[in-house]
Amino acid sequence: MEAIQSASAPAAIGPYAQAIRHDRLVFCSGQLALDPQTMQLVGATAAAQTEQVLRNLAAVLTQAGSSLQQVLKTTVFVKDLNDFAAVNAAYAQAFGTHKPARATVEVARLPKDALVEIECIAATGASHGI
Repeated sequence: MEAIQSASAPAAIGPYAQAIRHDRLVFCSGQLALDPQTMQLVGATAAAQTEQVLRNLAAVLTQAGSSLQQVLKTTVFVKDLNDFAAVNAAYAQAFGTHKPARATVEVARLPKDALVEIECIAATGASHGI
């Protein structure tokens, strides 16, 4: 197993790695809409936050030798399912024609009072690990 750390994505705000790469899989921790430089939440809407979350995930995936186009599954956590359509639109724009498996869950609260958090599992182009 290898811990992944990208300077182009926000540092972990707790005792966890941005991602773990094992063999040909990358397990990304949940990303919030944090600016990587300031570590401040950006975006006043769920759509804007989703865009930043996916930029952050893309940076972590790139560091791990993967990309959004190699994502196998995502879990989307939203504070309010009434934002589902807006989150969906930003998500669809980022993934294009690629449609990974997905679960979407409404939660009572997210870290930093974010509106959206997304985690994912992706493949890599080369074998890593054991």
